[in-house]
Amino acid sequence: MSVRAGIVVTGTEVLTGRIADRNGPWVSQSLLDLGVDVAHITICGDRPDDLTAQLKFLADVGVDLIITSGGLGPTADDLTVATVAEFCGLELRLDVEIQAHITTIIERWRRNSGRSAGGAALAAGIRKQAMIPAGAQAIPPVGTAPGVAIAASSGRPAVLILPGPPGELQGMWESAVATAPVAAVLADSGDYRTETLRAYRLSEPDLAESLRIAQGSVAGFAELEITTCLRGGEVEVVTRFLSDDAAAYAALVEFLTKAHGRQIFSSDGSTIDEVLIARLDGRTVATAESCTGGLIAARLTDRPGSSAYFLGGVAAYANEVKTRILGVPAELIVAHGAVSEEVAEAMADGAREHLGTDAAVSTTGIAGPDGGSDRKPVGTVCFGISIAGQPTSTTTLVFPGNRATVRALATTAAMHLLSEAMDG
Repeated sequence: MSVRAGIVVTGTEVLTGRIADRNGPWVSQSLLDLGVDVAHITICGDRPDDLTAQLKFLADVGVDLIITSGGLGPTADDLTVATVAEFCGLELRLDVEIQAHITTIIERWRRNSGRSAGGAALAAGIRKQAMIPAGAQAIPPVGTAPGVAIAASSGRPAVLILPGPPGELQGMWESAVATAPVAAVLADSGDYRTETLRAYRLSEPDLAESLRIAQGSVAGFAELEITTCLRGGEVEVVTRFLSDDAAAYAALVEFLTKAHGRQIFSSDGSTIDEVLIARLDGRTVATAESCTGGLIAARLTDRPGSSAYFLGGVAAYANEVKTRILGVPAELIVAHGAVSEEVAEAMADGAREHLGTDAAVSTTGIAGPDGGSDRKPVGTVCFGISIAGQPTSTTTLVFPGNRATVRALATTAAMHLLSEAMDG
């Protein structure tokens, strides 16, 4: 049986939605990478009774490790360490080495910022952060808040206390999982692997039917933990399995590839962005966007080194910009409308020619909430793909949802259309 963990994210600002939880998903994925099953992620405010209730719940359901994030600061509402210590039946004791470490960090910061020396309140805050449960292992801080690792005892799970700021938590992670209390838990975890298939234009019902058939025809299917998720118009198939069951996973991939080979664009976890950039293979690209307003350009440049393949883009909302900057004939817009494949074709050709690239992608559409008609309803988007030496291709798709959803789905569609064209 695999090791199981529970995560408690603390902070009233997270509970009320003022700040989105970035720690729970990150810690969960990191634990999965270590072969640990995550049973629960809970969020509670900065109230000791509520945190205690979460700790008791996770202990009662039999997790082997509890990880908390947040509540380690110097202020009165930062009560995680004290609450966990009480839950574990441990007294708080001053760790003088951690106290000196935090003092050095803060004094360096004060000198660099030109602040005056701290007083009694600062000293009290440092002392509060240096109070560690007896017998626990302190983890040196990345910011000013140390982490704490407490070994399992008498049927109680091990507890790992981490800071709330994501940068501090992630910076502390490697040291935290190497502590003796956590390492003892991880020693019992299995040798698990997690693999991801990604598909586009594959419906969830069709995938569900294929998995139902695979259940009866793929040897070892029962040993695979399969999760499917529809995300941004794409379907992810995430499979977790013991390394000993790799043959069963390979058989599943072969089965799904035979059934949906045209829709599966990634069998190694690569995103469409990564697939597209690989397919460019040294070629350059430009964008001409109306309804997506630069979202495709943002996707293409969202990684270091993007200047090697992305030369520029035009967010051409106004018809005058389409005509003046991209060279779309005004009479073409009058004849067919701005949202048309004819205009999308001219936009793509204009972007490629004016920006001097090997390829270009264009979008023009009706993102809503207004502007639709019976012939061109809200959600209609026309795409153009222009590649040097090839006839320019156009496509019209209609997307569901509100304005933000239509724009996001159209952006993803553009990435796929361009990728498919570059592969051709």
